[in-house]
Amino acid sequence: MTTRVLFVCVSNRGKSVMAEGLARLGAYGAIEASSAGTQAAVGGTVNELSAQVLAEVGGDISNHQPRQLTNDMMTTADLVIAVGTAAQIDAPTGTVVEVWDTDEPSLRGFDGLDRMRLIRNDIAARVDDLAHRLTHEQSR
Repeated sequence: MTTRVLFVCVSNRGKSVMAEGLARLGAYGAIEASSAGTQAAVGGTVNELSAQVLAEVGGDISNHQPRQLTNDMMTTADLVIAVGTAAQIDAPTGTVVEVWDTDEPSLRGFDGLDRMRLIRNDIAARVDDLAHRLTHEQSR
C-alpha cells in the first residue's frame, strides 16, 4: 500500500520538487509523491541548481512545471508535508500536515551548488526517514 504524499514549498521550484524527485528516485513503494507551491511560479521552471544537484544523484526534475497548491490536492493526499517553514499551509479539515524545518545553509554562509547539495542531502534524509516510518506503520 502506498501513501499519497504531497510535498509543498512556496514556489514549487526547489525544495518540494527535490523532495518529490527524491521520493520517486528512491523507488519507495511506501510513497506516491507529488508537489505544489503555496505561491507557485505557474508557467515557470524548476530552480536550475535544484535540478543540477538532483541530477548528481540520478534524479531528473528538469521538466517539472510548478503547480499551485489547491484544496483538492490536499484532500486527495494522505499526508501533506511543508518542506521548509516558509510555506504557510491553510489545510482543509482532516488533512494531515507535517512541517519539515529544513536546513538553510545560506544562514551559515553557503550559497550556490554547495547550498543546494546540503539542502538536497537534508531532504533526502527526511524522505528516507518518512519511507521507513510509513513502511513500519503499514506493516503493523
